[in-house]
Amino acid sequence: MADNLSRTSPPVFALPDHAVVALEGPDAMAFAHAQFANDVASLAPGHWQWNAWLTPKGRVMAVFALVRRADDLLWLVLPDHPAEALADALRRFVFRRKLKIAVPEGIAVGGAFAAPERALGAAFDGESGALELDLGGDGGPRTWRIGPAAAEDPVAQAAWRIADLRHGLPRLSASQREQWTPQQLALDRLSAYSVKKGCYPGQEIVARTHFLGKAKRSLHCFVTAHRMDEGMPVREGERDIGEVACVAHDGEGSVLLAVMPLEHPGTGLTVEGHPLVRQPLLDGLRR
Repeated sequence: MADNLSRTSPPVFALPDHAVVALEGPDAMAFAHAQFANDVASLAPGHWQWNAWLTPKGRVMAVFALVRRADDLLWLVLPDHPAEALADALRRFVFRRKLKIAVPEGIAVGGAFAAPERALGAAFDGESGALELDLGGDGGPRTWRIGPAAAEDPVAQAAWRIADLRHGLPRLSASQREQWTPQQLALDRLSAYSVKKGCYPGQEIVARTHFLGKAKRSLHCFVTAHRMDEGMPVREGERDIGEVACVAHDGEGSVLLAVMPLEHPGTGLTVEGHPLVRQPLLDGLRR
């Protein structure tokens, strides 16, 4: 695992904007299957999937990795969303289910730009006491390591966020939650929702959009030499045609994901008068 990597391997660094929420109890799987957008019932022990929690109107509140640690224990590995706030929101729907929702103490999420020792694809590894998930894609190997806190590394942290966006993993700030449907955030690229499972919050909107072919907007990736912010309009001439959903800063420039018309070529666009250059989304992060 990360503690056993050679001295030449990239070190594990802290990802302080990530957290873990645990669902534990006999009804953990049934609760998650009823609340979350992906097919939790099909998730085998020892594996993980991308998933999302939606509003009843089908807007994405959170995108996360759902890890099945045991028959009665699930972990949500949660970028960007405060863990206690999400845990409190989920507790409102427990009712009489035999389930405990908590934020584990002494657990932190770290990252490394290196392949995991034994985890591969959707199969995680936890034999060392820490949990490792394979976050590698076409942009190169990466590993989530969940366990003791690691050291801060602002340069590596910024590079990690850029890699997430380049692979089409939305990183939603508070202002961008409950704004977009799974289709608009291209969560199908991550296999993060299902149109075949039973009911869950927002399922009717998601299924109708899918089966009636009404998805008209999706994610496009751009770079620019200037610093941008979420919520800025993307313009074509004098017309607003999209919006910046998430952004990562690279020095003075930015890598951003914008929700745009599905078939737009991505040329001739600006934000705040600054030109955008479209970049292809990298594959390989689907689980």
